[in-house]
Amino acid sequence: MDGLDAVRAEGGIPGEDGGSGGHPDAVAAAATLGDRARWDFAVLVPALDEAEVIMDTVRELRAAFDRYDLHGAVVVVDDGSSDGTARRAREAGEGWEALTVVEHGANRGKTEALLTAAAHTDRDVLVVFDADLQHLPDEIPRFLARIQEGWDVVTGRKVGAYDKRAVSSVYNALSRRIFNVPVSDLNSMKAFRRDALEGLHLRHDWHRFFVVLAHARGSSVTEIDVELLPRRAGVSKYQGPFRVVLGFLDLLSVWFLLWFSRKPLLLFGSAGGVMVGLGLVVGAVAFWLRFVMGLGFRPLLYLVIVLETVGFLLLGFGLVAEMIAQLREETEALRRDLARLGGGGAT
Repeated sequence: MDGLDAVRAEGGIPGEDGGSGGHPDAVAAAATLGDRARWDFAVLVPALDEAEVIMDTVRELRAAFDRYDLHGAVVVVDDGSSDGTARRAREAGEGWEALTVVEHGANRGKTEALLTAAAHTDRDVLVVFDADLQHLPDEIPRFLARIQEGWDVVTGRKVGAYDKRAVSSVYNALSRRIFNVPVSDLNSMKAFRRDALEGLHLRHDWHRFFVVLAHARGSSVTEIDVELLPRRAGVSKYQGPFRVVLGFLDLLSVWFLLWFSRKPLLLFGSAGGVMVGLGLVVGAVAFWLRFVMGLGFRPLLYLVIVLETVGFLLLGFGLVAEMIAQLREETEALRRDLARLGGGGAT
């Protein structure tokens, strides 16, 4: 009996034919869903070289939709696969009107795949579901139920063994400490309202920071436990020490963006003020050495000139950056006003 059969034997995964009655928690959650919650959502499935498992993924999503009376959409994005992932997804979903399969001509990354998927649906609630089936489609009603309660973002807290637990724990701990987000796992299955995504500019590989950025913009965030299962086939696309380094650098980049993009003078003004202050101290020392001690030390004069020049340049740059930040705030406020007017006109 392999790992998947063992999980099925314990009742962890419904049969591929969809014959299971569903997980008790999922059944209870589905029973609370209103009509709008049952159809106004889309499951976003980024996939890269997942031909071995994508047919199971589509079939089990379809079975879960039938099992819990869900009528949302499913958007699979083949992110430049070379193994026929898109073709197999279409074969598995033949005749299922809820399924849309989109292909990237080349691998762009998970962030770009998610943005492409979101652009191919107009549903209000978006559920991120990985193609490797390490989470169950039965989790979807639980996420929808929490969104229906009024939360903007619902993240999954992985329960179960996985290879990258140590690295993931450090990353999540740093994120909670630095960004003060009220969840413990930032890179798992998640659901969110479209409003939480719109207006965010996610750069390459910044899907890991979506929760952080959304929370910083005022979105309410909560989490639920989700079971993490063994990968059925293929290998993880995110592994190796280089990924850890890139993740840490991205973490610093997001921290810089959130702390200083709104208040650039806090960075440049502080640095410039420190340098101007150091220049004054060095100038006082040079003056004392020259006129009290009778010693001439020209390098100190050059150091004063450098410190004062760079310090005042940083202060000036900070003031210009503050004006740019103010224009950005006004532009975003105008965009929100236009969006509200557009929404009001549509209704």
